[in-house]
Amino acid sequence: MKRNAILLLFVIVGLVACGQNIKIPALSQETAVPPTLTLAPTPTPSPTPIADDAGGVARAFYRAWEGRNYLAMYSQLSPQSQALVDSQSFVARYEDAMETAAVITLHAQPQAIIQEGAEAEFGVRVTWETAVVGSITRDYTVRLVYNQNRWGIVWDEGLILPELVGGNRLHLEYRIPARANIYDIDGLALAYQGTLVSLGVVPGQIEDEEGMLAVLSTMLGKTPEEIKEIYAPAQPDWYWPIGDVTEEVMQANAEALQPFIGKGIAPPTTRLTRLYYEGGVAPHLIGYTGPIPAEELPVYEEAGYRGDEIVGLAGLELWGEEYLNGERGGVLSVVGPNGEYISTIAEVEPRQARSIYTSINRDFQQAVEQALAEAITTYPIGQAGSVIVMDVHTGAIRAMASYPSYHPRIFDSVRTNAAAELGAVLSDPGRPLLNRATQGAYPAGSVFKIVTFSAAMNSGLYTPDTHYNSTGTWARLGENFVKTDWRTGGHGYISLRTAIVVSCNSCFYDVGYTLDGVDRFLLPNTARQFGLGQITNFQLAESSGLIPDPDWKIANIGEGWATGDSVNMAIGQGYVQVTPLQIVDMLAAIANGGTLYQPTIIDRIGAAGGAPDEVWPIYTRGELSVTPEILATIQGALFDVANDVNQGTAAYQFVGLPLDVAGKTGTAEDPPRTTHAWFAGYAPASPYTLSDGTVIDQPEIAIVVMIENAGEGSAVAAPIFRRIIELYYGITPVTPFPW
Repeated sequence: MKRNAILLLFVIVGLVACGQNIKIPALSQETAVPPTLTLAPTPTPSPTPIADDAGGVARAFYRAWEGRNYLAMYSQLSPQSQALVDSQSFVARYEDAMETAAVITLHAQPQAIIQEGAEAEFGVRVTWETAVVGSITRDYTVRLVYNQNRWGIVWDEGLILPELVGGNRLHLEYRIPARANIYDIDGLALAYQGTLVSLGVVPGQIEDEEGMLAVLSTMLGKTPEEIKEIYAPAQPDWYWPIGDVTEEVMQANAEALQPFIGKGIAPPTTRLTRLYYEGGVAPHLIGYTGPIPAEELPVYEEAGYRGDEIVGLAGLELWGEEYLNGERGGVLSVVGPNGEYISTIAEVEPRQARSIYTSINRDFQQAVEQALAEAITTYPIGQAGSVIVMDVHTGAIRAMASYPSYHPRIFDSVRTNAAAELGAVLSDPGRPLLNRATQGAYPAGSVFKIVTFSAAMNSGLYTPDTHYNSTGTWARLGENFVKTDWRTGGHGYISLRTAIVVSCNSCFYDVGYTLDGVDRFLLPNTARQFGLGQITNFQLAESSGLIPDPDWKIANIGEGWATGDSVNMAIGQGYVQVTPLQIVDMLAAIANGGTLYQPTIIDRIGAAGGAPDEVWPIYTRGELSVTPEILATIQGALFDVANDVNQGTAAYQFVGLPLDVAGKTGTAEDPPRTTHAWFAGYAPASPYTLSDGTVIDQPEIAIVVMIENAGEGSAVAAPIFRRIIELYYGITPVTPFPW
């Protein structure tokens, strides 16, 4: 009884603690069983509202997609979706879609969010900008669910593209236009797409070796012995490649070749490739093609390239890639899990490539190259050099040659013996791939005296008639720095104008010394106004050269400017570095009245793909910083250099030439090696009548000749200059080189 009373007390206390209002009847000591209790029902609690924002998860998902962060996207999926697709498969699906469609950028634009309880719907518009088929836009309604205390995306392949539901995939068919050609100014081919025929032999099948070799010799331009040596290492049943010929050569010899097919000569195979005119005219201008470099592949893919194409790697092939390759098109399709076609997402037609017409004449260019090669290979110490011919009124290049040279076909890796030929060129110490006309930087030597003369006139301290007594030595820097003239005993009492004609070093040493005491920046600034020490914005790779000044020397050498630096610069020595392209541009400006044109090798871009012929514009770089009177004085001095047989340093090289030229010799020191030989000038320097009666009454072309480590400009470069003049104007017979 006592125990039951205690239990009842606990119940009452508990009920009171729970806030129940209970009436307890009185109990007698005789009561054996407590009365039955009736409890009120427990009320159902209200659900707790979800405070998290489903839209924030959806926006994070699409921001991650815009940034191609697929793992971050995966983290926003619901647990149920993550259970159906692992992260690796998820990432692979997105990467495959983006790469296949060649997507460059992706933009997601949120539309609306509806959230009710543990479910939500998010509207979004997604646009793919692709490199091949343009824009692709889709609107999505994205489901989200709240589970395990977070919102998550309910995912399937339809959120990549609706068309991909059910395991479908994308397929991109590229439509690539044929690579366009490169022509000379008259439309003669320099580089073009063509068919190459590969020839090979199976030694064990040869029946008439003598007859077979005779035919192959005609086609390949090799002796029968040379061809036989090619396949000598082959086993009887081996196929052994022996050379490639153009389709034209194959057609011309097909009848003679036919009896040997299967009887020593294997059936020929053909392929499309880049072909070049005989011997590869103007290789440093045209350049070459090859596979896309691995480090540049992403850039090309963004431009719509598939990645396995042959592209321009140097010269105009590189510069003109956007014209020569056209605009790629393609068809983006949906295919089923088994590869069957389902639908087309987008389709873009390709746009035809546009040919490039250069400003050179093919025959003249070839003749200039041959003249340069002949001069260097026959001169006792000649090794390398360059020639440029420029139109003085437009800056158009009429010819540009660099020696040593190469044939662009060496970069055709499929061609027989290509690897060996390429290796030989790459290992050649003469660096045949270097375009010395634009990339070679050299001390200017006495050609620079034109600049020094102009700076002297602009200083107000000199006139063309200012005289100087040339004794053969110059010692204003002190007895430890005595400089000598190229002529023993000097040139006597001469004017500054005459100092250009006779190329008196000591006269210009003195000018450099004087200008240094007035303004150390005057000489370098004048040089830059003449276009030196800076790129010309030519289409091809070029060196900027160097025109030093006090600021440059402190920053790069760590020393202050010395008077001797100005003295050396006055004759184009010291730290001065110029390119032949800069020099010919300067001479063209002197010839045309003072306008520096931007050099160009482009005459026009051909019509194609709805675009008309595009004549290349003429650009100017600036004006020479001299008065017309001083310019006329310079022109007269340069005329005397080539025509005054008593004083002109190169006049003896132009005796008998039927038209007058003007120019300046240069002999640039390059210790410890032999000096560089320069001659730069223009023609005609006075009215000249052509064979058809046409009178040319003003200069047409400027020419620069630079031969490395070959001696004096008057002895080596000037005769080559004369040969180029004869070739340009059709003067025959051409004058033999003095050596």
